[in-house]
Amino acid sequence: MEQRIGFVRVAGSRVAYATSGSGPALVLPPGSFGHLDLELDSDERRAFLEVLASSFTLVRYDRLGTGLSDRSRPPETFTLEFEVDTVEALFDELALARATLFGCSYGAAVAAAFAARRPERLKRLILFGAYADAAPLSSPALLGPMASVLRADWGFGSRLLTAALLPGADPEQASFNARMWRESTSGDTAASLLELWAATDLRDLLGGVMAPTLVLHSSDDPVVPLRLGRALAALVPGARFEELEGRWHQPWFAEAGAVLQAAGAFLGITPPPAAGSEVADRVIVDLTIREREVLRLVAEGLDDAAIARRLVLSAHTVHRHMANIRTRLRQPSRAAAVALAARHGLI
Repeated sequence: MEQRIGFVRVAGSRVAYATSGSGPALVLPPGSFGHLDLELDSDERRAFLEVLASSFTLVRYDRLGTGLSDRSRPPETFTLEFEVDTVEALFDELALARATLFGCSYGAAVAAAFAARRPERLKRLILFGAYADAAPLSSPALLGPMASVLRADWGFGSRLLTAALLPGADPEQASFNARMWRESTSGDTAASLLELWAATDLRDLLGGVMAPTLVLHSSDDPVVPLRLGRALAALVPGARFEELEGRWHQPWFAEAGAVLQAAGAFLGITPPPAAGSEVADRVIVDLTIREREVLRLVAEGLDDAAIARRLVLSAHTVHRHMANIRTRLRQPSRAAAVALAARHGLI
């Protein structure tokens, strides 16, 4: 996925942003802290973003103090208001009169707050893994010690935070995420952003959201319980709530196909492209040789363990290949991915 890097000034500091693809603008506020370049080393995240960039001008950015943005962040900027100001500065920099926001986790809080403050600039709003009030998620007895650990030992702290926010990650995913976070920011900034997250309370703002809104939530989200997503949706006028079967707090992992399917329908994008179309043919061609091999064996009825033995891979690697296939083909299940591939003569 090719991306174009730029910088916008916010309160005298530089915030890095990236644009990819073409079409109407879709802005993704970051869910925590990351790095515009390093994030693309994650197969799951990259595949998810590639699908979005195939239909939209995808706009992402690094929060101040993280990634390619200026690493120095003044204490007074650790507020929700500053995060909203960053989104508005980005809209102005890219001359976006109106755009769609797609926010996940804390990025959903920022997206919802911007939608309430500047309703005239929103086309549509998608929230995933969202919550209106962080109080049920952040016990003061745990928050203080966690922040202290991040500040004292960011190496250990990044692993501890990964375990808390990605409890379903396998060792490879967890190791990558912890390393990315370590390279994305400092322990001091991470702790301050954690404290900012814990102070989130949007309950008095959400009534001001006027844009058509879709709230998506994994049924078994271990980080933000389903009930908190429902509670948020109830506070947004006219919001539609959709429960997705799954256990991830991040939209680009195993349930990515279902997330993209629901988001695409809401945004007026019909996934997958019609069989035989030029776009559909390009999607199929974009599958790697290994992904095609895995898909053929899935069609034969083999499970991940059997495919791993056949191809001399780990079961985890097979699972990742299948997750990427579903994401690229925008399919909610293995069976649906096999059916689409069969229609195109791939298997």
